[in-house]
Amino acid sequence: MDQLILRQLVLRAQAGQREAFDRLVEHFEPMIFAVALRRLRNRAEAHEVCQEVLLRAYRKLGQLREPERFAGWLKQIAVRLSINRAVRRPEEHCTDSEILVNVADVPNSPLDELLIRERRGEVWDGLQRLGDMDRQTLIAFYIEGNSLKEMAEQFDSPIGTIKRRLHTARLRLRDELVAQPA
Repeated sequence: MDQLILRQLVLRAQAGQREAFDRLVEHFEPMIFAVALRRLRNRAEAHEVCQEVLLRAYRKLGQLREPERFAGWLKQIAVRLSINRAVRRPEEHCTDSEILVNVADVPNSPLDELLIRERRGEVWDGLQRLGDMDRQTLIAFYIEGNSLKEMAEQFDSPIGTIKRRLHTARLRLRDELVAQPA
């Protein structure tokens, strides 16, 4: 991306123009993902870190004093969050595959079924307490199984925005579920 265009996009994004930030996301997301994947060696975790980086960049964009350094600033955030994730990652344990096969064959007990239904009810209650956009975004992705591309068309938003909405909605649902009285 040309330095002049980059500078203009960053300045417009800092001024609150979401389309400008979406263009920056589209351009720099592969780089962020590559940085995270190189450190974590796990695609799912790299995707999560990528979302965290974009969310943090969006929130802190006003603090960037030199717009032409946006790429390096973004990469620094990606490296820092990837290292934090890798350090805090729990230890992996290997289990004999025969044990896993036997565990999979055991049917759920009535108590297990009751707990599953109760958890499902708690999640639905949490979804109902969310705002419309968060609820619609989570339902479209997790319940209806829509792809990011389908959701971008449905919500008339860029894919980067949909990813950010999903991340934010998941965090809000988590907060709702944690805050729910026992």
